[in-house]
Amino acid sequence: MIEVVKNDFVKSYRLQQSLEALERVRGEISEKAYERLKALLHYRLYGKEFDRSRIKEKIALAFSMGSDSTATLLILRWAGFDVVPVMVKLPQMEDVVLLRAQSYGAVFVEVPKYMEVINSQIQKRAPICGKCHSMIMEAVKNYARKNGIKIVASGDLLSFGSISIYKEEDLIKLNFPAFLALDKREAIKILDRKYTLGFGCSLWKSATKTAPILKRFGIQRVLRELRAGAIDKEIAKALIKDILKS
Repeated sequence: MIEVVKNDFVKSYRLQQSLEALERVRGEISEKAYERLKALLHYRLYGKEFDRSRIKEKIALAFSMGSDSTATLLILRWAGFDVVPVMVKLPQMEDVVLLRAQSYGAVFVEVPKYMEVINSQIQKRAPICGKCHSMIMEAVKNYARKNGIKIVASGDLLSFGSISIYKEEDLIKLNFPAFLALDKREAIKILDRKYTLGFGCSLWKSATKTAPILKRFGIQRVLRELRAGAIDKEIAKALIKDILKS
């Protein structure tokens, strides 16, 4: 399911930081969840096998059907966690995406006044992805609180090491691909299916026609992921080409 990092110094260093971050939240999660997450890190670092039987630890996952959140779902379930994929229903989502999400057992939630907030961003020629992400995560956290779930996971590739798992108010935030030092190519490989690279959703692509400056923000985001090692040059080139043709 996941590969051992072997002699990759950077990923090994980040995983050691994830171990330290995990220790800091040990008292905030169940001991079984702590032990299983630690075992995952040791598997990634050293190839050490571990018990993957089911444990009664629910994790609410911000689920978009993209490569990162889907890989997160598959790995966590493989590791024995009870994962609830929480998908925020957005206007730009096609029915086929919602149907595929249902096949993974997704639950659906809403974001009040979503388009009102996004349209305001577009009118100001301001980035919309960050605002969209924050609203989605807030909806997922609210779902977790209402259902007594302590751990909220995301498919974030960037928040590696010391900030890959941390306490956020009454919840534990787990940026899972970053926690395991996974990169985009590894995430796609885990899906074991054809995956078409592209940047942004249909709403973002539509917004660039009104506010072309959004393309610049998009390219900056791709370059940030490239610098962090979350994507390689080939993927970055494909994403930037997709941005420019929007």
